[in-house]
Amino acid sequence: MSKRTREASAKARIAAQREALRKQEQRRRMTMVVTVAVIAVVAIAVGWWSIAQSASEKVTGNLAPISIQEDGSVVMAQRGVTAPVVDVYEDFQCPACKQFEETSGSTLKNLAAEGKAKVVYHVITIFTDEPTKSNSLRAASAARCLTEGSQWMAFHDKIYQGQPSETAVGFTADQLVKWGHEAGAGATGFDSCVRGEKNVAAHQEYSSKIMSALKLAGTPTIMLDGQSLEDTAFVPSALREAVLNAAK
Repeated sequence: MSKRTREASAKARIAAQREALRKQEQRRRMTMVVTVAVIAVVAIAVGWWSIAQSASEKVTGNLAPISIQEDGSVVMAQRGVTAPVVDVYEDFQCPACKQFEETSGSTLKNLAAEGKAKVVYHVITIFTDEPTKSNSLRAASAARCLTEGSQWMAFHDKIYQGQPSETAVGFTADQLVKWGHEAGAGATGFDSCVRGEKNVAAHQEYSSKIMSALKLAGTPTIMLDGQSLEDTAFVPSALREAVLNAAK
């Protein structure tokens, strides 16, 4: 191999090495840009959720009177308050419903206590697959075993605190009975009502009726005088403002 050929070959190797290093650096920079972008998006999402959470209200006093209706819905309102009406369509197994309760549940309780709204809870089952369907049915059936409004609300809160994942069997009879007793249930027949799942049929009938009539896309669905609040419901300050404006 001639000197000129060796030099040309060396130059070619150097050029190839430089090109490889250039591409490697380009990939490194691209990876860094993508990583930074992902971190930024996550930070924004976490920041928004943190703001929403930090803005969540605390229950400031006694709850408004709570009454259980014949169809299984539950009304929370001061006597004489009939409007505006906030309807809460929820499934005890629904993770987003738990998030709504943690974020905005106290706002609804406060608004009802202040006499600013009539809040109506509608527990339904939207799941069709297992184990979520049976989990939801057991919890909803157990809630219908309660006869006093204050007990129902305490049980409602405990249900969300103990919500199982969507891939696990949960809301066992033992758990539901325990939470019911902690909520104040002492009526004769409560335990057998829960363990026998005596209200499943009534609950399923009510769920079907609601889903058919309202064509709900999912839960939670929060409606103010019949109009969906969508994302507003997850921002306590915006939820309060919407209800107060409707009360004017």
